[in-house]
Amino acid sequence: MLPAAMLLLALAAGACQTPPPALPEGGIAIHIAHINDHHSHLEAQPDFEISIDGVPTHVEGGGFPRLTTLFAASSRLPNLLKIHAGDAMTGTLYHTLYHGEADTALMNSVCFDVFELGNHEFDEGDAGLQRFLDYLGSGHCRTSVLAANVRPAIGSPLAPAHGDDYLKPYVLRQFGEVTVGIIGIDVRGKTMNSSRPLPSTLFQDEIVTAQKAIDELHSRDIRHIILVTHQGYEADQAMAAQLSDVDVIIGGDSHTLLGNFSEIGITASGPYPTVVRNRDGDPVCIGQAWEYAKAFGLMQVRFDDRGRVAACSGEVFLPIGDDFRQMDADGTFVAVDAATRTRIVDRLQGPGGARVVAPDPGAQAELARFSGRLDELKRQRIGTARDSLCLVRVPGESTNRSGGVADCEQANSLARGSDVAQAVAEAYRQASKLADVALQNGGGIRTALPKGDVSFNTAYTVLPFQNVLFELQVTGRQLVEILEDAVANYLDHGGSDGSHPYAAGLRWDLDLSRPRGGRFSKVEIKRKGSEAWQAIDPDKTYTLVTSDFLATGGDGYATLAEVHRSGESVNTYLNYTQTFVDYLLARGTVTRPEASEYSHQRVITRAGRMLP
Repeated sequence: MLPAAMLLLALAAGACQTPPPALPEGGIAIHIAHINDHHSHLEAQPDFEISIDGVPTHVEGGGFPRLTTLFAASSRLPNLLKIHAGDAMTGTLYHTLYHGEADTALMNSVCFDVFELGNHEFDEGDAGLQRFLDYLGSGHCRTSVLAANVRPAIGSPLAPAHGDDYLKPYVLRQFGEVTVGIIGIDVRGKTMNSSRPLPSTLFQDEIVTAQKAIDELHSRDIRHIILVTHQGYEADQAMAAQLSDVDVIIGGDSHTLLGNFSEIGITASGPYPTVVRNRDGDPVCIGQAWEYAKAFGLMQVRFDDRGRVAACSGEVFLPIGDDFRQMDADGTFVAVDAATRTRIVDRLQGPGGARVVAPDPGAQAELARFSGRLDELKRQRIGTARDSLCLVRVPGESTNRSGGVADCEQANSLARGSDVAQAVAEAYRQASKLADVALQNGGGIRTALPKGDVSFNTAYTVLPFQNVLFELQVTGRQLVEILEDAVANYLDHGGSDGSHPYAAGLRWDLDLSRPRGGRFSKVEIKRKGSEAWQAIDPDKTYTLVTSDFLATGGDGYATLAEVHRSGESVNTYLNYTQTFVDYLLARGTVTRPEASEYSHQRVITRAGRMLP
């Protein structure tokens, strides 16, 4: 592991690979250390995959205590700002069980100068965000919380007495004789449409608000302007081109990895920093640092004596452990010997972006304080299943995966198919504020839900993967094609029968004995906010929510992949298991749906037999 002093040298070398030119008189260099979108991912990823000289290699990747080490090392750099660009909340059990307390404890091991609100900060409403910010402010750090375009109503949780009780439009930082203005901007549409802010909380246009704040700072003779945004990499570039007098944008939301990681087999989405031009034609330095506590950005911005960007440089680091396991001839990942470990560590000191970093002991102790209680909390009851929710892949076939769960012995002989897939799809539909339809593949669910108490552990056994939910705009015609894709995957193409579709807000008759194009009939939809079923309109557009696995074409969902590639797709970054947990917590008791709510209304098997 690199000791702190050596790490600092490595960081400084990464930020400026060549000696920078001398600053004009009156100029200044500012360092910005930043992360974004950690989404309650506090622990390291145990099997993070990189490539070393073309050999697939697994290693422990990221984890918040390693980020704390990097922030501590960078604190020795002059004129430093430590920034979190939003979406700290939701994504793992650490949020589900601790509601921000664990996240803020680790964030306060860094002491960020500013934290910009992300859209997911509103997932539990304004009151939930207030609780999170109270945790954040309970320590010694005094992190400023920014969101210039978010205006809570006076008397609401985020503005109990004054509009800036919790949220500031901007803050000022003094470096010698230079004052730097830091403005926060949250994504407007996504937060309003996909999260749960109060109706009284206003979200203003991002560009208009940013320019107004910049102009206000300029009227006070503040010439060094940094925007901290949560709206995505492409939106940051577009915004820069429409603003005057902006110098730097540190962003989040799109989970974008910037930099050059070709030496370790990872593809990035652009250079770090990305340099574009503002409306005045002056340079703007843009940075973002991926996701899930796996990356750390360090940027140096050099200003001339008029406050314009003279140059910017930097690097995104992927902090890792030294527990390297490499793939052998049999495809098994095997621990390397000491000599190989040393060679890999030395190899990573060059260009490539991954660095062996020791976890900060204090942050590690904080994490252990919360992780030690997880096993106990996982056993806590979150609801009750009044009925056994059986797991079936394809109705009428030998695909009962209920594993001896009582009352599920003959579940595959019934037209309704998978009860638990229906429940999961309904959870997705309720988690989305926009979705008319939710789609779940039968194979994406791993166990039935037995009758009786349901714990956190049970929910995470039913849905054990790290999927997130996407919202896609699809026509009625495309919806039918999506269903046809799912069945054709195993009937016509030899793929897994786990592709078989289940849905909430959508129902159909299915004839497995017919060829593709004639298998689905009487397809009906219940649009968001309506209780009436109506025939699907081929030419109308509907909002569909599903897992990222299906949205990107997994299990043969080719039409969905085409929609995703066309840009009619939004990643909500809602963890799919957490939506099911939230569904159970809200309902208290889960039952089998009414017969009219099942996606399968009538099923004819491959052999032409009608199922009851």
